[in-house]
Amino acid sequence: MSAASSASAFVGRVLIVSNNAVAIGQIKDSLQRFALFPEQCPKLSLALERLNRAKFEAVVIDLQLGSQAEVVLQAVRQAPSNKHAVVFTVSDNRADASGAFRAGSTFVLLRPLSRGLINLSFKAAYGLIVREKRRYFRCPVEVPVAILRTALPAVHGSTVNVSEGGMSIAANASLGSGDPVQLQFALPGDEFQFVVEAAVCWANQPQIGMRFTFFSPHLASRLQEWLSRQLEETIPQSVREQFSKLPKE
Repeated sequence: MSAASSASAFVGRVLIVSNNAVAIGQIKDSLQRFALFPEQCPKLSLALERLNRAKFEAVVIDLQLGSQAEVVLQAVRQAPSNKHAVVFTVSDNRADASGAFRAGSTFVLLRPLSRGLINLSFKAAYGLIVREKRRYFRCPVEVPVAILRTALPAVHGSTVNVSEGGMSIAANASLGSGDPVQLQFALPGDEFQFVVEAAVCWANQPQIGMRFTFFSPHLASRLQEWLSRQLEETIPQSVREQFSKLPKE
C-alpha cells in the first residue's frame, strides 16, 4: 500500500521533524492511536520541501535540532497550506518551551516524554486538528444543484464533492474560468436550501470546479457544521473511545 493510500485512511497527517529515534517512536505510537498519519523528516531540507509540497494538519518539531527547529517553525507559519497547522514542539526545559510558544508553537511536549503526556497533549489538540482537517476536507456527496446565471437559463447538475471553499459539479454547461454564478442546493440530512455566490475555477467536462465567493455567516456556519458531522463519521470508533478514557501511565 502506498503512503498516499495509507494516509487516506487516517483523520489527519502529522509531520515529525526530529532525528531522535526514541522521541519519534513514542510520538508515532500516540499518533496512530488517534488515527493520525505520521511522516518523519530528520533533515531540515526535507522538512522544508514537504511543508511546501504537502498539507499537514499538525507538525511536531524537536527543539534538539537547535537553530534548524526555529527555521522549520517559521516555515510552517509561512507555508500557505500549513500556516494554520497545529504545532507541537518537543522541549528539554521550560525556558525553551516559553520561547517556542512566543515563536508560534501551539503545544509543548516537555522531556522526559511519556506515553501519558503525549496522549493527553494530542487529546487536548484533537479538536483543533480536526478543525484544520475540515478546512481542506472534500466530502464526496451527490445531490442535485442548480447553476444560475444572469439572463441565461438555469443549468441542473449534481455535486461530486463539497468543501468549505467550494464544490465540484457534474453538469453539461458551457462555463469558463472566472464566470460568476449562483448555486442552489441542499445537503443530505439538512433540509436547508443553500443559495451561494460562486465563480468557476476550472471546467473539464463533464465536471466543473466552483469556488464560493460569498457566504452569509449563517450559511457558512451551517456548512461547517454539516462538514464537521461528515468528518466525525470518518473517525474510527476506537479513537472516539480515547476521549472517554485514556490509559494512565
